[in-house]
Amino acid sequence: MKYIEKGEEPESFTAWKALENENWKPHWDDFRSPQKPKVHEALIRDQGYLCCYCGLRIDKNNSHIEHLKPRAHYPPLALDYSNLLASCPGEGDDQNRDQSQELRAQAEHCGPWKKDWYQPDLMVSPLMENCADYFVYTGFGEILPTDSPAMKTAASQTIKRLGLNNAKLEASRRSALQAILPVLEGLSTDEIQKLAQAYSQKDADGKYVRFCAAIISFLERYSTPEASA
Repeated sequence: MKYIEKGEEPESFTAWKALENENWKPHWDDFRSPQKPKVHEALIRDQGYLCCYCGLRIDKNNSHIEHLKPRAHYPPLALDYSNLLASCPGEGDDQNRDQSQELRAQAEHCGPWKKDWYQPDLMVSPLMENCADYFVYTGFGEILPTDSPAMKTAASQTIKRLGLNNAKLEASRRSALQAILPVLEGLSTDEIQKLAQAYSQKDADGKYVRFCAAIISFLERYSTPEASA
């Protein structure tokens, strides 16, 4: 999971909500074009074009607006930009964008799998600056909770509730991690740490590398043998 530093909400979204009066209040069901697409685009940019939960590459065509705190339980936050994220449709890398109904039926992770679940003390949010510290990744692509007693329970529940060890996700992460192994041969500890730092940066197009959180975690453990022992 990669920390998401939220930007400002689009001005058109702010202006639309400011139209509230005694006869009309902004409601999610009225949230449409042109405001909704602009919000969707802003969320994706905030996240460096990665799913808020699993780190898969997303764009407007293969993602949806996700409520961290579900509308069903937190209706006042339905249009709160700080509560909005962009999630993949939960189909791993095998997404058929022409069969949205089928995708929803087959969703196995992230926003569609999470549904209306949210527990403040058990949900590791990507809006928490230290969210990445709750998890570690094996070379096989599995995501595990950290050994820290203060974090382990929430990490375990988040992995389960978001389906983050879905077989497709695990295989995709494994492929991404194995692809960097040849690069590490002969590198010093300092060089590996610098490589990890590079993966934490967006590129010239504002995009993070797919599964960068898993890669960074793996590199940090790889450069600290006692941590992975």
